[in-house]
Amino acid sequence: MTRLIVAAGGGGDAVAAAMLVAALYGAEDPAVILTYAWDRLIVDPVPGPRSPADFTGLRQLTPSVYAVPADAEPVAPAGSTLPRLAAELPQSLALIDPRRGAVGIVQQLDELVAELAPESVDLLDVGGDILARGDEPTLKSPLADALALAACAQLKMPVRLLIAGPGLDGELPAGDLIGALGPIAHTLTAEDVEPIASVLEWHPSEATAMLGAAARGVRGLCEIRDAGLPVQLTDEGPTVHEADLDNALHRNTLSRALVSTSSLEEAEQHSREICGYSEIDYERNKALWLSEQRAVPLDPDNILGELSRFEAEARSRGITHTTFRRLTESLGLPGSQRQELRELLIDTYPNQYTAPLWRIS
Repeated sequence: MTRLIVAAGGGGDAVAAAMLVAALYGAEDPAVILTYAWDRLIVDPVPGPRSPADFTGLRQLTPSVYAVPADAEPVAPAGSTLPRLAAELPQSLALIDPRRGAVGIVQQLDELVAELAPESVDLLDVGGDILARGDEPTLKSPLADALALAACAQLKMPVRLLIAGPGLDGELPAGDLIGALGPIAHTLTAEDVEPIASVLEWHPSEATAMLGAAARGVRGLCEIRDAGLPVQLTDEGPTVHEADLDNALHRNTLSRALVSTSSLEEAEQHSREICGYSEIDYERNKALWLSEQRAVPLDPDNILGELSRFEAEARSRGITHTTFRRLTESLGLPGSQRQELRELLIDTYPNQYTAPLWRIS
């Protein structure tokens, strides 16, 4: 018997799923994490999610589901964090392919359940935007979550919906989620973070970084993303809540519209009509802008001077912490230099590194 965990948004949700598997079921419990290959543009410059055709070295699990082993590689120019995650996480990773919309994902889930006979199926979302209605002004990336919810709601066995770190993705305030959250299934601790601690050192997910920091006891106001969204780190941050799957589907207008979609393009169009945009359109536009950015050798004196100015402005906004993605973009650097900047800052001011966040001095 094994566990099947669906990482609703891909990216950092898969990292959080690995942490939660160990916390809820034990580190030795076998598990398969089904996740999108849908990374930030700093990792994958190609907009939208990747399909099996975008990789070499995948291993076929079922007719339409492929496992991602450590030696898999994305086909250039695409990029992906999944092969490295496969090398560092004890769980097996399998790829959600959304090219055939929710209909295709339902087929993938049905095949996996038949193949694995899992003891349980969990649908995990970090932050809680899977519970969005679709008209919230702060909502930025509803499509992946809505597709996963639409598919899981049609599975022929029970699915437990879990929301980790309500509000931590900066898309829906935690207070807006209170009525939709059920009981606490677990409160993450510093000990729970240890199995993925090394991953948090390099993975670009901001929401999962804050989830890990909150579990380690970090509290304050964290600024994230290129827009500088403020996110509160409170005692609610490390909690993992159950939520009613049917109620979530009823609440999520976009997800209900996606139930019978048979292509990603169709799903995108529903997002444009219901939410007013498609996040893949945003990625397409941003990818053009990022393609014009060029990495240049870092000038430590200049960078540290810019950092001092950024921190002064952040303090005036009441900010206590930020992410390295936010710092990279605020200092005008391309995403490819995020790790180089991170190393420079930690080497220079080690006391300001509150793993995996940066503490404003």
